[in-house]
Amino acid sequence: MRFITLEQLRATADAGGVTGVTLKGQGGGFFVEIATRSGQDAVLTKARSKEPRRFGNPTSALVMLRDLGLAIAKLDVTNWDPTQKDMTRSRQSRAEALRDAHEAAAYNGWLAAEIADSLEDERPSVPHEDVMARMGSRIQQIKTAAVRNK
Repeated sequence: MRFITLEQLRATADAGGVTGVTLKGQGGGFFVEIATRSGQDAVLTKARSKEPRRFGNPTSALVMLRDLGLAIAKLDVTNWDPTQKDMTRSRQSRAEALRDAHEAAAYNGWLAAEIADSLEDERPSVPHEDVMARMGSRIQQIKTAAVRNK
């Protein structure tokens, strides 16, 4: 069995060299097998390796095939097991990653604005020891009030 990249498949399909396509389930994913006029079957691989291109969703593979002009394909789910699907790259985990990135960007923007405001503030600085003494006094007042209110 040969290996074929997407660009090679596109050229082969444009030249009329594809006689059939099978979308084959294996584990939790799908692979594309191509039958060619030369009689040599091929497996669609990633662009820069001999590793077969794996589709977690058969719809993605079918859209790609249709875009190549390959409108008819067989489906073989003999060895497909949906419980083995790799969920680490799911749409949900991608959405969570994007949400986290947006939250981080918003926080970074807020922090940068706070720092800029602080640097532009013309009031005199307050020494750390004075701030800590004031906070200690406030904390003690709150504790004392809490004991009285019991």
